[in-house]
Amino acid sequence: MKQIICGMLLCVSALTTTAFPVTASTPTPLAAVRNPKVPGKTTFAGQKIALDRIDMFERLDRELTSMAYTHGNTLLTIKRANRYFPEMAPILKSEGVPEDLLYLACIESSLNPHAVSPAKAAGFWQFMPATAREYGLEVNDSVDERYNLEKATRAACRYLKSAYAKYGNWESAAASYNGGQGRISSELASQKVESAFDLWLVSETTRYMFRLLAMKMIMEDPSAYGYILSRDQLYQPLDYEVIEVSTPVDDWPTWAKEHGTNYMTLREHNPWIRAKSLANKSGKKYSVRIPTEKSMHRSSAKTKVYNKKWVNK
Repeated sequence: MKQIICGMLLCVSALTTTAFPVTASTPTPLAAVRNPKVPGKTTFAGQKIALDRIDMFERLDRELTSMAYTHGNTLLTIKRANRYFPEMAPILKSEGVPEDLLYLACIESSLNPHAVSPAKAAGFWQFMPATAREYGLEVNDSVDERYNLEKATRAACRYLKSAYAKYGNWESAAASYNGGQGRISSELASQKVESAFDLWLVSETTRYMFRLLAMKMIMEDPSAYGYILSRDQLYQPLDYEVIEVSTPVDDWPTWAKEHGTNYMTLREHNPWIRAKSLANKSGKKYSVRIPTEKSMHRSSAKTKVYNKKWVNK
């Protein structure tokens, strides 16, 4: 038996070294990697943008290629958008800001309601503390309205409208969101151009508008970039009971229990609460959200799709 086995092994060895030789130069088959297609032109906030110019094409190609293959963050952004866009889009409309500016929040935070950067920018729209206060948001140890979706979105709209009034185009307004209005204004003047597309800026700000265009293109048609989702994989909007609080709260965990929920759920759905108590000496009114029991469970929650192109089955 031992001799037979050895003979069989010798035969297999002979086949692999003669009939099917494998050398160091034999290529290993890999999965196809497709380069995303860059169109000849696109639109943003109602403005036509030509991409025939070599630098415009290559700058968008860089961001589209990078973003399309950053699978985890891009996929999570699409799923989260199904929950948050239904609330954010009407705010932009009421404030007179084009809906395409929703994608600015996407590239800022990936729509993570708890996002905070190393530089301490926070929330969906990644406001720095000083800028947040300038545009009417409360930021302190117990309350941080950068994490309040409705209030932060309105503050972002105020910023963007003020920038648009200054520059007359949305690409420069968007660039200023990254680089600051002071920097964009001085560079437009010194470089004698009217659009941020034609500015020489630090890499992060130069890339910013093209990241915005890339995010829009992918989120408008994810399947074209290989993203396959079903309805039940999209994060669903929740229904809330809203309770107005205009007095101090000595202990939020106790308050949560008295209102039929717990502290974890309270903090998850009201991330602007930053401590276990609220002094509120001024009597300011805060809207506290408590998710309904039905919407908290996948088996009983309604399934809604904000953009039908986000699902494939």
